[in-house]
Amino acid sequence: MSQLTTLARPFAKAAFKVAQEGNSLQQWSGSLNLLSVLVSNAKVAALLGNPAVTGEKKAAALISLCGDELPGPVANLVNLLAENKRLGLVPEIAVLFEQLKAEHERSVEVEVISAYALDSAAEEQLAAALKGRLDRDVRLSSRVDESLIGGLIVRAGDLVIDNTVRGALKKLTETMKA
Repeated sequence: MSQLTTLARPFAKAAFKVAQEGNSLQQWSGSLNLLSVLVSNAKVAALLGNPAVTGEKKAAALISLCGDELPGPVANLVNLLAENKRLGLVPEIAVLFEQLKAEHERSVEVEVISAYALDSAAEEQLAAALKGRLDRDVRLSSRVDESLIGGLIVRAGDLVIDNTVRGALKKLTETMKA
């Protein structure tokens, strides 16, 4: 995975720079996500992996599948990737692009896992607290995991806050064993 990231990073940075200069970050984001979904499709992946098909034909097929959803500069990226036999990097490029976009917009995706569904007031309060701590705009998504017993887990990038009953019991057990 780290090798894919290393290979994809220059393409993602170049795409981000072009998108930023063209004031089209959102458009690029949507296009890269669409391409990522297409490249991950089994039939499209089989076509892209076929050594008998030229890079030009692979790029043309991918561009035609997108139709009008693919602006010219993104199509140029597809052609460049095909020319360098790197179309398989599209999903990783999309992920790296989204990271660069979030850094630029000073925002972060936060996942909250709780034992019980959170009401909107609790979500707003949590988002405000995280915004203060992370110094970024917070986009919150939540889900329920009843196995947690109580409390919640917050994941924001590399930061993980485990404030669950299960986590506390695990820490207590480790402390007692030591």
